[in-house]
Amino acid sequence: MDIRLVSDEGLEQHPVEELEALLDREDGFVWVDIPTCDEEATRVLSEAFGFHPLAIRDCVERNHVAKMHAYADHVFVVLHAPELGKSGHVHYIELDQFVGARYLVTVHGPVNPAVTVDAMLRETRAVLERMEAGRLYPSSPFELSYAVVSALTRHQEAFVAALTREVWQLEQQVTSGHVGDPEQFLEELFQARHGLIAVRTMAALSRESYGRMATLVRFVPSEGQPLVADIVDQFDRVQGVADGEREYLQGVIEFYQARTETKLTIAAERLAVIAAVTLPITALSSIYGMNIIVNARTDFVHLAVVLAVMASISAMLLRWAKRQGWW
Repeated sequence: MDIRLVSDEGLEQHPVEELEALLDREDGFVWVDIPTCDEEATRVLSEAFGFHPLAIRDCVERNHVAKMHAYADHVFVVLHAPELGKSGHVHYIELDQFVGARYLVTVHGPVNPAVTVDAMLRETRAVLERMEAGRLYPSSPFELSYAVVSALTRHQEAFVAALTREVWQLEQQVTSGHVGDPEQFLEELFQARHGLIAVRTMAALSRESYGRMATLVRFVPSEGQPLVADIVDQFDRVQGVADGEREYLQGVIEFYQARTETKLTIAAERLAVIAAVTLPITALSSIYGMNIIVNARTDFVHLAVVLAVMASISAMLLRWAKRQGWW
């Protein structure tokens, strides 16, 4: 785990043995970043901070929905960021936070082994790089937490933007009529729809968590209340954009289905016309059968007359079908 003291002097990294002493200092606040909540991390969360066992358990186990719990001197928040996997699967990358008056503890929850370490630590690393470069100066744990969550919402927006580019390409394929393999195309359509639903769900649940936090004024310092309100607005924006793109994609899907159904209807009509045109031929053939064509005794004159009648009737029916606009 990484333990840093954030002060006016900048960032100072310290060993875990100095954590309790750092929490008593008045010249800054502590940021503890835990990549994996193992036994050592669990011990620190329990002994050094005295967090609730249920909150610690939430850090050890995977949480499928975002949540927020308010305790006497801190709030505990569970959020998720999307990561696109194979075959359209969307990984939920969990980020847990303990936000107190003197500390911020970020815990990266358990993830699928297919998720890379870079993806798992993306938000905290982005914030750390900004702080080390002197482009971010958080003066409180709530400001630092705000920066981390803002990085998460930016990734959600980028995820929606990437899916939007896919949706545009799919829409162009539909309107141009070049969809390629229909089965593969439908798979791509529903994978994009699944991705939009997944990120929309993450944003909506996270927005509910921070919306509840905004109502708990006594747990949020006055300087942190505008930040919480802005985070609510950020999640609202992600949810709204994802909803808009999902509706647009649904329109593309309906357009594709309507075009496919139209083609099937036209094909069925043409098959019906073919059946109608060939019906007289079938009827005459069934009546005459082998009575005309009998090896050496075949009556070729009679056969020619029957064939001419068949062709004439078929031509007349085909011409009539064209006049009716069926062909």
